[in-house]
Amino acid sequence: MVLIKVLILLTISNLFMIFAWYGHLKYKSQDLFLFIVISWIIALPEYIFQVPANRLGYQQFNVFQLKALQEIINLGIFIFFSIIYLKEPFTIKQFIGFIFLSLGVYFCFNK
Repeated sequence: MVLIKVLILLTISNLFMIFAWYGHLKYKSQDLFLFIVISWIIALPEYIFQVPANRLGYQQFNVFQLKALQEIINLGIFIFFSIIYLKEPFTIKQFIGFIFLSLGVYFCFNK
């Protein structure tokens, strides 16, 4: 049950963070300072979900497992975000690279 709660909180958190970090790339001609402010506003809810996820998750996982879990969720959301929102192509080389990153998560959880 803890894992499910952590996964939900981390997923919501990462949805906000992806938009805060990368959402502005679609608007290259707009003022940078404006998007810095907007990104900080978007990032605030990210912390509202990330901090409880880490607190709750740390009851069951070590800090390295928590970070690995967060990164794999972030990577999954990032793939969809970049393809759908930014209209970026996703190549086989990127897919293979992300598979290798995912193997790192496996090794963090493998006993």
